[in-house]
Amino acid sequence: MPASTRTDATLPPPITVEGRQRVVIEGVTPCVDGGRFAIKRVLGESVQVEADIFCDGHDVLRCLLRHRHGADDPWRDTPLRAVGNDRWRGSFTVDTLGTYEYTLTAWVDPFLTWQHDLLRRQDPQDIALAQQIGASHLAAAAARADGDDRQRLHALADRLLAAAPQDAATVASDGELLALMARHGERRFAATHAPVLTVWAEPVRARFSAWYELFPRSCLREGQRHGTLAGAEQRLPDIAAMGFDVLYLPPIHPIGRAFRKGPNNTLVAGPDDPGCPWAIGAAEGGHTTVHPQLGTLDDFRRLLTRAREHGIELAMDLAFQCAPDHPYVGEHPAWFRWRPDGTVQYAENPPKKYQDIYPFDFETDDWQALWQELLGVTNFWLEQGVRIFRVDNPHTKPFALWAWLISDVKRRHPDAIFLSEAFTRPRIMHRLAKLGFTQSYTYFAWRNTKQELTDYFTELAQHASREYFRPNLWPNTPDILTEFLQFGGRAAFMLRGALAATLGASYGVYGPAFELCEHAPREPGSEEYRDSEKYQVRRWDLTRADSLRDYLTRLNRIRRDNPALQADWSLRFHPVDNDLLLCFSKSPPDDGEGDVIVVVANLDPHHTQTGWIDLPLADLGIDPQRPYQAHDLLSGARYLWQGARNFVQLDPAAAPVHILRLRRRLRSERDFDYFQ
Repeated sequence: MPASTRTDATLPPPITVEGRQRVVIEGVTPCVDGGRFAIKRVLGESVQVEADIFCDGHDVLRCLLRHRHGADDPWRDTPLRAVGNDRWRGSFTVDTLGTYEYTLTAWVDPFLTWQHDLLRRQDPQDIALAQQIGASHLAAAAARADGDDRQRLHALADRLLAAAPQDAATVASDGELLALMARHGERRFAATHAPVLTVWAEPVRARFSAWYELFPRSCLREGQRHGTLAGAEQRLPDIAAMGFDVLYLPPIHPIGRAFRKGPNNTLVAGPDDPGCPWAIGAAEGGHTTVHPQLGTLDDFRRLLTRAREHGIELAMDLAFQCAPDHPYVGEHPAWFRWRPDGTVQYAENPPKKYQDIYPFDFETDDWQALWQELLGVTNFWLEQGVRIFRVDNPHTKPFALWAWLISDVKRRHPDAIFLSEAFTRPRIMHRLAKLGFTQSYTYFAWRNTKQELTDYFTELAQHASREYFRPNLWPNTPDILTEFLQFGGRAAFMLRGALAATLGASYGVYGPAFELCEHAPREPGSEEYRDSEKYQVRRWDLTRADSLRDYLTRLNRIRRDNPALQADWSLRFHPVDNDLLLCFSKSPPDDGEGDVIVVVANLDPHHTQTGWIDLPLADLGIDPQRPYQAHDLLSGARYLWQGARNFVQLDPAAAPVHILRLRRRLRSERDFDYFQ
């Protein structure tokens, strides 16, 4: 068609891409929701990055992993290595708290392509021509370099040109030459993965921690009817001796008097009933005030300081809700939802009613001021020195609030830890974790059978969600007394405590109630405790002979002494020919020291169970041809095992769990003395 008669419809489309950029980068891991959210690591952990990287044709690629701490730091480059089928891998270590960025860049490398082809050439004339082409690559690189690198590249180019054809391959493979070309090679058409991906580097306690929950008002001294923060301070040596490193306190603020609940959640409270700590606020103050009966802000600071002297971090409860007589209700009525009868809508979870608690209305026109106030509350406790927050019911507040608040806190306090108390639908729990919650409560309390535990914890340890969802396992809380604990007796508490402490690197107990195997429900079918500490002061006799104090101490010592139990990702389940026996293992980090831990648990708290377990010895680093020692760290018993298949018997009345440390080889003949 003559050019003069062509129409716009026949013109070729405009070219809007750089057609010489030939490399494709896809399938990047780890990457959460296409890079919308950060992955999580703790100090000293590595980020292993993989991607599919390829181009058209057969040219050779150079691929780099780029990372930096913060957006203002210079990029650091690490070469990726090919692992097969166009998959590439590299890693970097996080060694500073805060935000890291990482991405991948790759390009067709003319020099490496030339070198690859040269090594395959045999005809001397072809080689001679290739030497000239190679020298031009070196000369171009020299033009991009300076100083000694420029001089060395020119010298190597001359050496390449002067080499006999049979020596050209040796020159082209020279280590110095390869290093210089890696620094100064042609990168004009490099492709870079977008968006830049993010890592939150957090304290080690974010991954490995043991929590103990107590109500300060029940830390009673002789003659007291209401405990204090000073009384809680007196418990610190015992809690530290048991091996717990986080002490979690329910809200310590003034408790509302209007619609105060009485014992066992009754609607009418007596004049001396203390009310529920989660009904926050009264004439004495609100979320930044300490309950006068507990003490003063100075007492709180002292408790926090003394706790750290014992190696314990204090966890503060963030409960964004109000009692009817909280100052906010009068000062900021627009922050609440008002009903047609002129009253504020209280919290409900039908059929449950919480007349003593007013939720905030996050759809208020004054929402920005409300958000700023809640950040102000958080900042107030950060200024007192608090670095761990257990957040009450975060799933009933806007996702956008948490993204904004946690991001702001972590920007200023990268050591801050947030635990999400959201027992709700999985997608909501995971969304909260993506938004920045450091740890999350789980469904562990209600997973009892072998299949339930295997399926759930395989997901937590092996699914891609492990990059952002860190579980914190609790066998009980002030709100949760499961049927298993109600009817399983002491053995049930021992079992669930051991499972929490070994299946999860982070776990916690509602302390006194768990120590003393508190198991009576408020009424049949309820998970509420009878005489719940949520509604009344309790006097706990922690010196009772049946206390689990020594047992919890052993569990925490085992966790501290064995690196395998300080992370979650190595968890693997193993076959047992009895569905009432559960067997799993954890291994130490690849670059760390320590032995394999194998746990065998009797899930039946009432009867002895026996069975044969099968272990993948080679995968666990144990020579299948040699005997190996299995040392029960709970009882002290030692067994000499041979081969993958071994017999176990567990009597729940004695100990429902083996926590076995497998020694990877007998260190000397004296190790047999245990069995003489």
